[in-house]
Amino acid sequence: MAWELLFKSDIGLLSVFTIVFILVMAVYLYRFARRHMAEDEQKARSARS
Repeated sequence: MAWELLFKSDIGLLSVFTIVFILVMAVYLYRFARRHMAEDEQKARSARS
């Protein structure tokens, strides 16, 4: 019954889309931060040399 309510009602679908959006945003922010940390680390290493 819960699955039916989740996927067949308007508010349930909105909840699913919200959860998916938050997960996608979390993955994007994680990858963005990791990429910029690696770039900063590389710049710091090259500045020391």
